[in-house]
Amino acid sequence: MGVMPEGKLLINMSLPIMISMFVQALYNIVDSIFVARISEDALTAVSLAFSLQTLMIAVATGTGVGLNALVSRALGEKDYKKASIVAENGVFIYIISYIVVAILGAVVVKPFYTLQTSAGQEAIWQYGVDYLSIVMIFSFGMFMQICFERILQATGRSFYTMLSQMTGAVVNIILDPILIFGLLGAPAMGIKGAAIATVIGQIVASIEALTWNLLKNHDIHFDLKGFKPNGAIIGNIYKIGLPSIVMQSIGSVMTAGMNYILMGLSSTGTAVFGVYFKLQSFFFMPIFGLNNGMIPIISYNYGARKKSRMMNTLKYAYMVAFAFAFLGFVGFELIPDKLLLLFDASNEMIAIGSVALRIIGVHYLIAWYCIVSGSMFQAVGKAAYSMYVSIARQMVVLLPAAYILAKLGGLTAIWWCFPIAELMSMVMTTIFFGRVKKTVLDKID
Repeated sequence: MGVMPEGKLLINMSLPIMISMFVQALYNIVDSIFVARISEDALTAVSLAFSLQTLMIAVATGTGVGLNALVSRALGEKDYKKASIVAENGVFIYIISYIVVAILGAVVVKPFYTLQTSAGQEAIWQYGVDYLSIVMIFSFGMFMQICFERILQATGRSFYTMLSQMTGAVVNIILDPILIFGLLGAPAMGIKGAAIATVIGQIVASIEALTWNLLKNHDIHFDLKGFKPNGAIIGNIYKIGLPSIVMQSIGSVMTAGMNYILMGLSSTGTAVFGVYFKLQSFFFMPIFGLNNGMIPIISYNYGARKKSRMMNTLKYAYMVAFAFAFLGFVGFELIPDKLLLLFDASNEMIAIGSVALRIIGVHYLIAWYCIVSGSMFQAVGKAAYSMYVSIARQMVVLLPAAYILAKLGGLTAIWWCFPIAELMSMVMTTIFFGRVKKTVLDKID
């Protein structure tokens, strides 16, 4: 962390995570491809589920940001005992988080879909309830997978994170057609099969990630005998991670709001919105993987007071992130119809979706900068800046713009809310970067 050339270190730390997240993105796309084969209503139901799924993932990955940063910082300070205590407290709060989500899954899913559907959309309601109830109530695997993977990442063992994520995704992809369509003697469970495949994949990945920690992670020693939660450590985990949780939770609210607006215009438009999120993950997930490798590097060198290594790492991260974002821009602009056909799109869906993807694709040219800069803010303890940008982007600009554009120009105009919001995000990110430079970076010798 402190001596390897920054570019090589970033590749070593990030590439395994990027590959695993690429596989995760591939799974997201394949999963929706299979669901689309059931019906467009099933695809719409899964699209509507995305907001609550985003909320679950927000809690898990946001907590992971704090856990990752604190473990990395302790290791940078050569305090290995503290790093292990932080990891143990991380496991504890992940278990509590799962219990809360499981309870919510049992009580909120039906009213959630009732609010988003209307008369004549009973099939969407039933598909959604069947799918989301299973995913939330049995989300233990998802929480523990992310917990143990973040501990591996914080100690520089991203290769094992890649293995566990890839295993989970591959298991999921294999089980999807078997459980959805009843292959190899299994019962045809439809959309319930898609949810069960997801849950099983997560459980398998969590078991593997725990195993790698026990066998290969020699920096962290789990000793749960006599364990007592440490309020100060838990508070510090959330101090760093809460802004990330809030940012991604705001994304959940944004998704729910967009789905509500789109359902008032066209259920097909809602399906297109869901497909967009699956497709954009193909380009953004590797960037998030890059960030997961970058954060512990910057946190470590921040603790070690090595400014040049921090800045060089950031520079390389910008370059790689731009490359992935540019690929997304080109794909959305040149072959949107081909991308939509992957999801068994009807003529109406292709007509609506081609316009949507070309408009939304413009924001790729800006988003890479905002995503990487936001992660840098988190790594140096200024995560609140990322939170402010996210709230402003999604709640102050994107949703109001979507509502206004829908009223003024209908389904075609609404998609411009994404480039508009990203421009605002770029301006705010640049202002906050200047503050971080002045108050943090310039004070490091």
